[in-house]
Amino acid sequence: MRLSTFKIKRLDTYIMGKFLGTYLFTLSALIIIVVIFDYSEKVKDFMELNAPPEAIIFDYYMNFVPFFMNQFSGLITFISVIMFTSKMAYQTEIIAILSSGVSFKRLLYPYFLSALIITIFSLLLNMYIIPRANVNRIDFEVKYLKKNKRNQYDNYIYREVVPGTFVQIRGYSKRYGSTEFFVVATYEEGNIKSMLSAARAKFDPENNHWTAPKYIERTFKDGVETLVHKTDLDTMINLTVEELGKIQNYVAVLDNDALNKFIEEQQAKGSDSLSILNVEKQNRIAYPMSALILTLIGVSLSSRKVRGGTGLHMSIGITLCFSYILFMKFGNEYAKTSSEWVTLAVWFPNILFSVIAYYLYTKAPK
Repeated sequence: MRLSTFKIKRLDTYIMGKFLGTYLFTLSALIIIVVIFDYSEKVKDFMELNAPPEAIIFDYYMNFVPFFMNQFSGLITFISVIMFTSKMAYQTEIIAILSSGVSFKRLLYPYFLSALIITIFSLLLNMYIIPRANVNRIDFEVKYLKKNKRNQYDNYIYREVVPGTFVQIRGYSKRYGSTEFFVVATYEEGNIKSMLSAARAKFDPENNHWTAPKYIERTFKDGVETLVHKTDLDTMINLTVEELGKIQNYVAVLDNDALNKFIEEQQAKGSDSLSILNVEKQNRIAYPMSALILTLIGVSLSSRKVRGGTGLHMSIGITLCFSYILFMKFGNEYAKTSSEWVTLAVWFPNILFSVIAYYLYTKAPK
C-alpha cells in the first residue's frame, strides 16, 4: 500500500475534529458532574477536619482530575465514537464517504490516529503524571478524609528481607512512629539460628536503622536456646516504613521507573505483594490500549444506519463497554491472587475484545 494513502486529508481532519472534540466535551462534562457529586459526598469531612479551600482545590481536585480522566478514558473514547459516528451514519454521511471510493479500512485511519493520540496521552498519565499527582492527592485524603485516616498501614507484615532473614512487624502506628511487635529471625538450611524481638521499635529514616529501648535476643545451637535481655537495639534491615503502608497507596505514587525498581527489590525480598505490583505494572499499559480496541468496536457498530439510530448503537455499545470493564475487574482480582497468570489475566479482556472487534469489523458496511 502506498505511503500517500495515509496522508492526512480533509476527510481525516473532519473525522478527527469530531472524534477529539466529542471526546473532550464528554470528558469535561463528566468531570464537572463527578467533581460536584464527589464534593457533596465529602464536604462534611472537609468541614469537620478543617480542610483549607486552597488545599481542596489544588492538592485534591487538581490532582484528582488526571486520575479520574484516566480511569474512564476508555469508556469516554467509546461513547464519543458511538455518538458522532452514529450521527454521521444516520445522516447518510458514512454511505456517501464509502460511495465516493473510500474503503472502510481507509475510513478507519483518522479514527485510529485519534485513538492513538488518546492512548499515548493515557500512557503518559499512567506512567508519570498520575503517580506524581497522587502524592498530594493521597496525602490530602489521609489528612482530611475520615475513612483514609484509619488503617494507613498493613497490620501485619512478614517478609524475607535478604535470603535467610525474615522480618515480622505488627501494628505500626504513624502517630507514635513505632510498632507493637518487631522480630528479626535468621534461618540456615531451614533451621532457625537466631531471633531478636522488641516492642515499640522505631525507624530512623536518616540511617535506615530500626531502634528500640529494650529487646530480647535468642540464639539456637545444637537444640539449645539461649535467651538474653538487652537494651538499645540498633539494627539495619532492608525494610523501610514506606513498605509497611497499604501497598496500593504506595505504588500509586511511583512513576514507571520507580515502580520497576521497587518490583525488583520486592522480588529479591520474596515479598507477598508481587502479584499486586505486577498487576499495577501491566495495567498501566493494558488499559490505555483499550482505546484502540473500543474505537474499532465503536466504528464497526455505529457506521451502519439501522432502525433505532443512535439509541440502539449506544445501548449495544455501552453493554459491550461495561462488559469489558467487568472482565477487566475480574481479571485484575484473579491476577492479584495468582503468581503464574498475572500477565494473561490482566490482558485477557483486551485479547477477548480484540476478537470481538475483528468480528464486528468483518460485518461492518464496506
